[in-house]
Amino acid sequence: MKRSVWVFLVFLIFVGCNRGTEVPVAPGGPNVPSIPNTPIATKTPIYSVARDDNKIAISFDAAWGSEYTRSILDILDEYNIKTTFFVVKFWVEDNPEVAREIVNRGHEIGNHSASHPEMGNLSAGDIEGEIMSTHETIKSVTGFEAKLFRPPFGHYSPNMLSTIAGLGYFTIQWDVDSLDWKERGAGDIILRVTEKVQTGSIVLFHNNAKYITEALPMVLDDFKERNLEVVPVSQLIWSEDYIIDHEGRQHKVKKIN
Repeated sequence: MKRSVWVFLVFLIFVGCNRGTEVPVAPGGPNVPSIPNTPIATKTPIYSVARDDNKIAISFDAAWGSEYTRSILDILDEYNIKTTFFVVKFWVEDNPEVAREIVNRGHEIGNHSASHPEMGNLSAGDIEGEIMSTHETIKSVTGFEAKLFRPPFGHYSPNMLSTIAGLGYFTIQWDVDSLDWKERGAGDIILRVTEKVQTGSIVLFHNNAKYITEALPMVLDDFKERNLEVVPVSQLIWSEDYIIDHEGRQHKVKKIN
């Protein structure tokens, strides 16, 4: 009986070896890349998002000063809008109560580095130090777990993008720049933003720009008239199953079963 079983097993092994091993191929061919479920190292950050709805995001970089921040929060409350503040470590340390208020009012916080350097010029170790020290400061002060990173000056490199993705962060830029820091007046901010914004846009403001509180209500009124829905950046981007094209526009990719 035992001999018969062994003969049968040898026969199955022989047949299997002759048939070869079947390797499943991804839809579209063997060279199609797998779809990521976590941040990936791409050739460009996310500048905007391809969407089939009317969602956009506005964001505020906070590095120096907090004079207008509470007024910004009041305006956002008035319009029932939640958004994203990208903060530098030393800003959080200098303004812990304001940082906590941002989170307590329902907004999200993004990482904007520790010392506001040109991140693309740093080594992987220095990049990690900038990100993680800021991450821990944000978390200890506000309780918020940041997952979005905006490089100071928009400066990046392939090494930076790879390192940031490895830390579990999405690198976020913008496709509409208010240039509010140039202090050309509220009208310039309003015109610049409203002319360029479109579905899927990410708008850049600064929390301490001189004319931001004057311009922001007019900008939000324009968005409302055009039926544009403002959401935090994390609710605008795709967190998985995506690609980013050469212009930095993120696209959702549907899996084929």
